Amino acid sequence: MNYKVKLADGTTHLIEITTGYFKNWRVWKVRINGKAAMLYKLGSEWMQRNEDYLDSYTLKAIGEFIDTMILPPGNTASLAS
Repeated sequence: MNYKVKLADGTTHLIEITTGYFKNWRVWKVRINGKAAMLYKLGSEWMQRNEDYLDSYTLKAIGEFIDTMILPPGNTASLAS
């Protein structure tokens, strides 16, 4: 699905986020500015594959946005299962 996300630098970008599984990990495939990245959550920290290009600020902003989509309000539980 396509979403508008406000990044750390204050700009708003249209991104496509899909979810899936890679081996036993739940992953989120993100397309932003014509490039793709695969994100996963390890504890409370958002990570990306070594091959992906997102800077830490963008990674954190997209990760926080995904958290708001998948966690009920007020729930800070980890999704690293």
